[in-house]
Amino acid sequence: MSVIPNPIFCALDTVDEAHAASLARGLKGTVGGVKLGMEFFNAQGPQGYRAVAEAGVPIFLDLKLHDIPNTVAGGIRATLPLKPAIVNVHAAGGLAMMRAAADAAKEAGDARPLVIAVTVLTSLDQSDLAATGVAGTPADHVLRLAHLAAKAGLDGVVCSAHEIERLRAELGRDFKLIVPGIRPTGSDIGDQKRIMTPPEALALGADILVIGRPITGATNPREAAEAISASLAA
Repeated sequence: MSVIPNPIFCALDTVDEAHAASLARGLKGTVGGVKLGMEFFNAQGPQGYRAVAEAGVPIFLDLKLHDIPNTVAGGIRATLPLKPAIVNVHAAGGLAMMRAAADAAKEAGDARPLVIAVTVLTSLDQSDLAATGVAGTPADHVLRLAHLAAKAGLDGVVCSAHEIERLRAELGRDFKLIVPGIRPTGSDIGDQKRIMTPPEALALGADILVIGRPITGATNPREAAEAISASLAA
C-alpha cells in the first residue's frame, strides 16, 4: 500500500477525459491525489482512467461497488491492473461482501489498494434514512456499518466529518477515515448536508479530505488547492 502524506484528494467530477487529465496534471504536487467516480469511469472506462493516471497522482477509484460477494470480488479484482490507491464498496452490502472485497484486493500483494466502505452518503440526513427504513441517527448508522467494515478486514470507511471523533474513539488510529462533504469557509455547500471545513475535519482525525467543487470550480484550481493546503498548515 502506498503512503499518502497530503490529506487532500480532489474529486474530478467530470466525464471529460481531457479535462480530468488536465486537472490532475495541474494539481500534481498540491494535492495528495484525485478521485474518479462512477460517472467518469462509466463514460471513459480504463482508458480514461489511465489518461488521468499519467499525471502521476494517486487515484481514489470511487465506484461504490454493491452486489453479491462473488461479483464484488470480481469487480475489485478487475481494478487491480489499474493500480488505484483506494477503491471502495458499500458497507450496506454486508459482512460477506466486504470480506470478499478485502480478499480480492490482497491478490495485488504489496501494491494492493486501500479498500474502504461507504457508510452513509453525506447527502443524506436523518429524515432521508428514515424514508428508507433505517431507524436512528446518521451517526448511529455510520458507527454500526463502520464496525462491520472493520470486522470484514477493510482498511476504513467513508464518513462525514461529524462522525470522525466517535469512529476514532471506537475503531482506533489505524482505521482510515475518508471524509467528503468538505467545504472551505465561504464555499457553496451544494447538495451536501453534513459538512465541515478542512482544518476542522483534519483536527478531529480525518485521514483524507475529499474536496471537489471548491477546487475544480475555481478560476485557478491549483491556487485554490494551495490555499486549502495552507489553511491546514496554519
